[in-house]
Amino acid sequence: MDSSVALLTIFVLAVFVGFEVVSKVSSTLHTPLMSGANAIHGIILVGAIIVAGRAESAAVLVVALVAVVLATVNLVGGFVVTDRMLEMFRTRRPEVSADGATGEGAE
Repeated sequence: MDSSVALLTIFVLAVFVGFEVVSKVSSTLHTPLMSGANAIHGIILVGAIIVAGRAESAAVLVVALVAVVLATVNLVGGFVVTDRMLEMFRTRRPEVSADGATGEGAE
């Protein structure tokens, strides 16, 4: 019982500290941090696949497959967020039509 309370206390404190750290990150640093997080999630995905491949019971296999699905969703979502963040820093070029007009003020 005491170890459960201690683990729950550590979890709650980690949530608060994590929230405070992430909320203080500027948008300029967000993209490099997401890239690092994606690398970590890739390692987690490989580990989940290894565990699923070596599962000796149905319960371990089910948990491992759930871990593979969640790690995959997390990894893909991280890349989507990173791409959207990078899109904010790209400059927009005017569209060029077939006749060479830029589309700005051209009729």
